[in-house]
Parts: sequence; structure tokens; C-alpha cells
Amino acid sequence: MTRQRGFSLMEVLAALALLTIVLLGVYSGISTASRIVRSGSEAIQRMDEIRSAQGYLRTEIAQALIVPFAETDDGDPIVFSGDATTLRFVAPMPGYLSRLGPQLQAVSLVRDGNDGYRLEVALSLLPPNGVEPRPIGEPEVLLRGIRKGAFSYRGTDDKNQPGDWQESWDDTRRTPSLVRLALDVGGNVAFPTLVAPIRLDPTASRNGFSLTRGTRGPVIR
Repeated sequence: MTRQRGFSLMEVLAALALLTIVLLGVYSGISTASRIVRSGSEAIQRMDEIRSAQGYLRTEIAQALIVPFAETDDGDPIVFSGDATTLRFVAPMPGYLSRLGPQLQAVSLVRDGNDGYRLEVALSLLPPNGVEPRPIGEPEVLLRGIRKGAFSYRGTDDKNQPGDWQESWDDTRRTPSLVRLALDVGGNVAFPTLVAPIRLDPTASRNGFSLTRGTRGPVIR
């Protein structure tokens, strides 16, 4: 009777070691592929958020109106104000919100805890009786996870020639020609510098204003 020979302990251990190496390789490959997919999905989502924020700002800034929403201490009308972190202007809203008429929009870079800054917009109604603009709900967040950023503005001089970029817009009686927003959002996705033109002629406000809330706009002389 012939006795069958089995596997020795060393052969079993060697097979287990080889199997472990193979499984580790498979796991590493799957883990790497999962990270790539997850990273790609996060990048796509981030790009969509950036594209959405830029689309909203480009559309609304382009539609800025020469409509006074406040006055300076000297009694001059304010149709546009802006500095490095906040800009305010009046523009019609998209979709169903447009039924409320043009609204005061305040777009701001706000400190967001320890995560840098967030970009948000606050909306206010312009009552026709001359009272202060009335806020509509809470500010809407356009983009989070911003490391740093700033608005800047460019207008024209008295000869209608393009001026230099400025960190603030001081001539509140008229709008700038261009508004620029540069953000550092970190990660593997960049925020393309936004340069939004205002469609109307910014010099039109030099004709003067009617500051009666019910009849906002330039006074034709």
C-alpha cells in the first residue's frame, strides 16, 4: 500500500506568505483606485461649486443698475460701493426672485471659523417709501474653503480712458467698468480670476439722481 505524501509545514507557510503578498497588492491597488476616484469626484464637485459661484456673480454684477440704495454723509447718492472684502450694488434677481424687483446685493468674504473664508451674498428689498433696505432671510453661501481673496475695481477717468485697478471703489455715484475677484481656494482646483464687466455706461450716473425711493434712477435733464 502506497502512502500519499502531504505538504510540509514550510511549504504551507511559504504558500501563505505568497498569498498574503498577493492580497496586499490587490488591496493596495483597490485602495489607490478608490482614492483616485474619490479625489476626482471631490475635484469635480469643487469645480461645479466654483463654476456656479462665478456664474452667479458674473450675471448679477453685469446687471448692476444705477439705482441709489443709500446716501453719504454729504447727501450724495450711493449706487455702488466696494472694498477688498465687500461690494454692494442693486441688480435684478434671476428666476422667481425677480418678481420682487431689483434688490440690494451685498457680496462679502467672511471669516469662516478655522477653515479660512466663505463667499456669501445677502439680499435686501428696496422699499418704495424711502426707508432703509429690508434684509431677505439669511445670507446665502456661494463658496466655502477659501484661503484668501480680494475684490478689486477698475473704472474710467474723465477722458473715458481705462484707469488702474483699485482695492476700493470710492466714487459711489457711479459704477466701475470692471469688477475683479481673485481667490485662493487651495487643493488641486484653482479659482480662475473672475473679471466681470458692468454692461451699462458707468458715466451715466453723472447726470444726477432722483433719490425718491419710488422713482429711483437718473434724472433726465
